[in-house]
Formats: sequence, structure tokens, C-alpha cells
Amino acid sequence: MSLASPQSLTHHDGKKRRMFELPQILQARNGKMTRELMLNPGAHGLGMTHDSMQADATTVATCGYCATGCGLRLHVREGEAVGLTPETNYPVNLGMACPKGWEALEVLNADDRALYPQRRRSDGQMERVSWDDAFSTFTEKFKSIQDKHGKSSVAFLSTGQIPCEEMAFLGALAKFGMGLQHGDGNTRQCMATAVTAYKESFGFDAPPYTYDDFEQSDCLVFVGSNPCIGHPIMWERVLRNPNRPEIIVLDPRRTETAMAATQHLQLRPKNDLAILYAITHHIIACDLVDHEFVQAHTNGYQQLVDHVADFSPDSVAESAGLSAGAIRKAAETIGKAGAASLWWTMGVNQSYEGTRTAQAIINIALITGNIGRPGTGANSITGQCNAMGSRLWSNTTNLFGHHKFESAEDRQRIASILEIDVDSIPVEGSWSYDRIVEGIDNGEIKGLWVIATNPAHSWIDQGNFQRLIEKLDFLVVQDMYDSTETAQHADLLLPAAGWGEKEGTFINSERRYGLLKKVRKAPGEALADFQIFRGIAAYWGVGEMFADWTHPEAVFKKMQAASEGRPNDISGIDGYRQLDACGGIQWPWTKPDADAMQTPPQQRRLFADGHFCHPDQRARLIVDQITPMPEPADQQYPIVLLSGRGTVSQWHTQTRTSKSKVLRKLYPQRAYVEMSPVDARELGIHNGDTVEVRSRRGAISVTAMVTPTIQPGQAFIPMHYGVTNHLTLSHFDPHSRQPSYKDCAITISKA
Repeated sequence: MSLASPQSLTHHDGKKRRMFELPQILQARNGKMTRELMLNPGAHGLGMTHDSMQADATTVATCGYCATGCGLRLHVREGEAVGLTPETNYPVNLGMACPKGWEALEVLNADDRALYPQRRRSDGQMERVSWDDAFSTFTEKFKSIQDKHGKSSVAFLSTGQIPCEEMAFLGALAKFGMGLQHGDGNTRQCMATAVTAYKESFGFDAPPYTYDDFEQSDCLVFVGSNPCIGHPIMWERVLRNPNRPEIIVLDPRRTETAMAATQHLQLRPKNDLAILYAITHHIIACDLVDHEFVQAHTNGYQQLVDHVADFSPDSVAESAGLSAGAIRKAAETIGKAGAASLWWTMGVNQSYEGTRTAQAIINIALITGNIGRPGTGANSITGQCNAMGSRLWSNTTNLFGHHKFESAEDRQRIASILEIDVDSIPVEGSWSYDRIVEGIDNGEIKGLWVIATNPAHSWIDQGNFQRLIEKLDFLVVQDMYDSTETAQHADLLLPAAGWGEKEGTFINSERRYGLLKKVRKAPGEALADFQIFRGIAAYWGVGEMFADWTHPEAVFKKMQAASEGRPNDISGIDGYRQLDACGGIQWPWTKPDADAMQTPPQQRRLFADGHFCHPDQRARLIVDQITPMPEPADQQYPIVLLSGRGTVSQWHTQTRTSKSKVLRKLYPQRAYVEMSPVDARELGIHNGDTVEVRSRRGAISVTAMVTPTIQPGQAFIPMHYGVTNHLTLSHFDPHSRQPSYKDCAITISKA
């Protein structure tokens, strides 16, 4: 088939559409950017791609929803993936998949896929434009803003939902090519706290565990974590544990995970840090400390002892809504366990004191010697499919590959690896997400580029954010759907390919690089984000800087070079083919590792030797003062609102999950608030009533769900509904700058 003229293609929906003509101008602007690469990026990768696969075949790829990173076997007919099943031999999911994974292909068929570039006219309506017009408009508008207001007046908001190679390309293009000083990712909303906690405690953002630890522990502690709903395949691994483990849950709600626990510490909201200090206090008082490990491998033990002396179970219990006996029992269970693992997710991370709470969990693992052995660890469970990829490769607050912008040595190393001028690398990291939003408000940020994320729904205090983005001179949204709340505000919409329509790698919660494969063509004129970045580079005039960034695996090799000698070293991976053959590979996997062992072991933990990533190889035990809740319940707003994952079948802002008829049947379509029977009786509210929920920022109308799983004085609304963040309070952890979504004061009344 000639690429010089449009051709008819039969798509997965059976309809014939015209393949768009990529403008010849791309060749003129960058001789090394051929039309073939832009149109068929998958043809130049290894493994099973759309253009090289057999007529009927199967291939395994990593799921693109949560960071569990399951392996899905894709069934291909006549060059198109037509179905999937969980891969039985994949070391992550062992033949299991949640409803989202089963429906991963279906959501690609949605009617609201962004099919071609669109630009907003002067009358406010969107019009279809060519890619040439889109790239030209992007370049002209943003350069004009920079000329008038300075290079830092344009920022970007990235994502944890595109492959590592695309994140790397975006960050390098924006920072080194376009001169954008400020960019952050939606990973700030889910994982910044864990990153900060690990870096301060371990010396590097290094989750130490492997999924086999779910099955090896004889005590599992879940803090602010509901894996039964949030990470169901991980929960299935817990259910395979043959040790009849103790399961301890710290959560204000009686969640599905809490119902299966042997001990549920149903604390009042935001008392988790005090309770963890009380558990630490009792472990020390009972002399359940691994003194040999502490002395050999940690710093700060005496400071820890002195600090938690004020947090006895008796002094903490009443304010936390627990009995002192329950706290002591949990502490003794952990301290006496042969292998205890402690796990946390958003209930900790999305908190105004989340970093210190995460470090309190880390402290308990360290002082009991529960690190580096099977069934142990202080283990942060990642949210988005590639949030860890964003943490390592997005080039936002950390320099490419988790280096430091502030280090001249690091800048020179990255400049040498990428073969760019060192002066093109900024000398400091980006503003955090909330500071970028503040910059929009005060006029410092005039242009914004949003890639594969939906902040008009997901950002805290949503009404304020939607007001602010109207202040921008120019907003570009790059997404696979044109219907998202953020896309509705766009001045320029760039249609992107989704999971299954491009290739690259994701990194899951246990540090495993897994392969994403192209098994379908993107619809209409949509391009892989990778190819969009190549086009922007060419039109911006920096195509030569990225001349050898020709396809994802070429970038993966640059990532390998940048990682060498670092804690996240992946220099020993023999390309995409080995990732495919091994069912993914956990970092680190170094050249010496590869020389010593031809095949990587599937389950590998960090810190088995007790050596951490600080210069002295010792972990830090970190403590801090308790801080009060910024907006506690009061007489006017007497209820504390919690938010989080609602059902297994919902995901984030429902941009994808809402496209599946099957998934839509598995959760209520109308937003609801879970509330206590006690509160419902006092307010005259019955199950199924329409109620108004009001905070100091807004009011919403939802359905009442009266349930004993909620304590009096508390309520819960799933985060997936578009109305939830009308209520949330814009406040942040001071160390990680992560939003605290899990608490604000509300009132509920019958509508």
C-alpha cells in the first residue's frame, strides 16, 4: 500500500474509513521524521505489533488500567485484536483479571473517540483541522505566549497513563526542546507522598516488595487501603496465602477488605499517624524491636523512641475512637510475626500529613526487621498503570531517570547520554501541580498543555479549577476521547491513540517493566502520543535534537543508559524481546546481573542485604508532630466527607470505564453518598432518597445510601463521579504537595 495517498481501511467496527494523509511538510521540517514512522509507529518496534502480526495469533501485553500490571492474552484475527483472556503464566496475575481488564478492548470502540484534530473558532465552536494546521497552531500559539510572557509562561500537565517512553519523550521535548520550566503529572494526585517518604527514608523512590509477599506474610497490615476493590488481583494473591495470616486494617470505613480482616481498627478520620505512633510505642515497650537490624542499618532510633513516648495506646485511643487494647493487640501481632508486611494506598497518600504517615509505616517495618525478606516490607501500592514510570521518567520534578536538576554532575551525565547541550537542561525542578494551578490564577501561566489526564474532573476543589482554566490564553488537550471535562475547555484538541493502539512499557507496583503492544490501529486520524511528540518537535524546530527518537524502543535504550549505575538500573534488560519472553522484568536488572544469570528471577525484593540508598547505606527513621485537620467538622458542617474508589468496575474519572456497557451495569450510574443509619435517622433521610451534600465550596445532589459500614459523623462519595470534587478542600501535604482528598466538612439534607 502506498503511503503517498489516502487508502480505505476496514476498522474493528466494520466500517470503512479513509486513512488520513499526513502532510508532506513533516518530511520537509525534519528529514529523519518519515511519514512511515508517523503513520505506522508500531511497525518499528519489536514483539507483536499491528503491522507485523499474523492473521490469527495471540500475544500477551500488560493491562493499561491500574498499577497491578496484569498480563492479558490478546486474541488476534485478521490483524486486529478481537478478544482477550487473562494470561495464566504471567507472574503478576496468574490467570486472573478484574472486570476492567476483561473490558480493556471494548472501551476503544467508544463513539466519543477523538478522531481528528480540532481547533476552537472565534465563535466558540470546535472545527476539524488537519495535523499540519494543528501542529502549526500549537507552535504559533505557545511560542507567541512565550515571546510575550517568558518561556515559563507555558506549562504542561502529564499523566501516569502513557508508556514510559512517551513520558520520557514528552518531558525531554518540553524541558530541553521547548524550554518549558514547569510541568507536573497527575501522579502528584496519587503517588507523590509515597515517593517523598521513600526518598527521605530509603534514599530513593524504591518500593521494596514483590507480589509474592502477599502470599508469604503471616501478618498483613493495610493502612488506608482497600485492595479488595482498588486492586482486586492483589487481593486475590492475599487469598492464596497458605499461612492463615493475621490481616489488620486501619480504615474509618468498614470496607470490603476490613470485613475480611482479623483485626479492624476503625479509627476516626485522620488519626492514623497517631495510631501508628502508638503501635510503635507499644512495640518498643514490649521489646519486640529487632535491635541488631536497627543498630546495623538505621539512623534515628533514639529520636524515634523519644518521640513516640508521648503516644501510648491509652493516650491515643479515645481521640482516635478505638480501645487501647485494640491498639496493643495490633502492635503485638505485628511485632511477634515471623514475616509482617505493611501496605498503604490513597488513604495515606492523599492526606495533609501523608508523608509522615507513610514514614510511620516504614518505621514499623524497619524497627521490627520486616524488610528485604519474603513476606515483609513497607509497601506502597501504586495507583495508575504507569505512575512509577512517571516517577522515574517524566522529567518534571526529577531530571530524566530520577536524577537531580540541581546537580551539575547529573545534568552533564544526562546531556551526554541524550547528546544534547547541557545548557538546555534547567537547573531546578518544576513547580508542583498545585503551584502550576496557582500560577494560572495569578497570571504567571498563560498556556497549558494537558496530556492524557482530566484535571477539570480530578483536581481538588473542581469548581475553582474549571474557573481558572478559563483564564488561560491557550489550552491544548491531548486525549483519546473528545468528551472529557477538560477537553470541553480546549482551544486545540489533539486526538491520541490509547492502550492497545501503541507500544512501550509500563512499570507496575512491584517495579516490573511490562510490555504494551499495538494490536489495533487507532481510529480516524488519531496518532500515538509518541508520534504527536515527534510532530511537535519537528514543527517547533527541534527535530534534530530528537532525530534518533524514532520509535519507543529507541527511547527505551536511552532510558537504560540513563539508569545504569543507579538504584533503578535496567541496563541488563535485553530489549523488548526479553521483556516479552520473561513476563516483565523488575528493576533493578543490571548488566552484571544479566552476566551472572541469563534469566531474571521473577520475584525479587530490595534491601535484602540491609543496604539502603543513602550515602551511608542506612535507612532513616523519621518522625514529626501531629497536625490538626485543616477543616474539621463543626456545628455548621457536622460531617467529615471521605472519598475514594467506589467499585471494582470504576476507574478514576470514568473516561474509559463509562464506555463499557458491561462495566456500567456493575455500578450505580447516579452519584451516591454512603452515610450512617444514625445520621440518616436524625436527618429524616431514607435509603434511596435524593439528598443535597454541601461544603463550603459547593453543593451537589446525590442519592443516599444508608449503610452501617459508615460511622456516625462521616460520609463517603466515590471519586469517580464528576460532582465529587465540587466539595473537596484544596489543601496539601507540605512535603509531597499531594492533595488531601479524604477529608472536608459537609452537611447533608434531604432534597
